[in-house]
Amino acid sequence: MLGAFVGLGSPPAAELVGRAGFDWAIVDLEHGFGTESELVATLHALETTGTAALVRPQSTERLRIGRALDLGAAGIMIPRLETPDEVREAVSYLRYPPAGARGVALLTRGAGLGDVAHGDVAALNEGILGIFQVESARAVENATEIAAIDGVDVLFVGPADLSHSMGVPGRFSEPAFRDALSRVVAACEASGKAAGILLYGTAGLRDHLDLGFRFVGLGSDAGWLLDGARTAVRSGREIATVS
Repeated sequence: MLGAFVGLGSPPAAELVGRAGFDWAIVDLEHGFGTESELVATLHALETTGTAALVRPQSTERLRIGRALDLGAAGIMIPRLETPDEVREAVSYLRYPPAGARGVALLTRGAGLGDVAHGDVAALNEGILGIFQVESARAVENATEIAAIDGVDVLFVGPADLSHSMGVPGRFSEPAFRDALSRVVAACEASGKAAGILLYGTAGLRDHLDLGFRFVGLGSDAGWLLDGARTAVRSGREIATVS
């Protein structure tokens, strides 16, 4: 499945990303320009396109995760966790009791705006996609145990953070970094989960598909805006300077 990050805090930009045909888009509240104030409108914009509307919250706090789910996120990407115990705790925030610790409020978008009865609330737990990022060497070491946890659907490599953690910043072709990617894929395959990663375009897509990644981000709205603007300026100046 191919996806994108949406971080400009702009519902129209999110809708354009969705209309491009991606399978999923992650509204990035951790590093993006937007906040929870724009989240409902951004989720609405994505939902009109058929692209799965996911959210990376500002932090791994229960209230931040629960807020994104209440506002209608179809899944949550949780960053910066390293141990199985941390992941188990975060999984509990994705689920209503008794399976988890998510607060019950039936008039939220995430609970059907009043259309779901109390007796049916627990069934909503199965519809939430749990994406857990692998962003450190320690998380790689624990990948097999983390992938085996019920509620972890995707282990998603953050290549920038992971490479910095490993002491090879931005050197994604380093043997040690490639080995870390293979370990994450193997951990996912052992538990029937999906391995994900963020790429910076399609140049490396075939290579990463061959490694076993199946949930792949191809860039972001901000990145594409910058690339397009730079290309236009460069092309324009080349034309303008031709004598």
